Amino acid sequence: NSAFLHCSRILVSEGERVRQGQHIGDIGASGRATGPHLHWGLTWHDARLDPLLFLDGAG
Repeated sequence: NSAFLHCSRILVSEGERVRQGQHIGDIGASGRATGPHLHWGLTWHDARLDPLLFLDGAG
């Protein structure tokens, strides 16, 4: 499960397949955020994982 939080606008729906480079939303400052940013969370079988471990350096 991958989650992108604090978005000001979301352009895709849950379960929708997306392509690399596709615009899926706009950075925002929703909730208790103190400024605009993107919070990216990743879980696998209820364990929190560091999403950076899954990047190939192309990003």
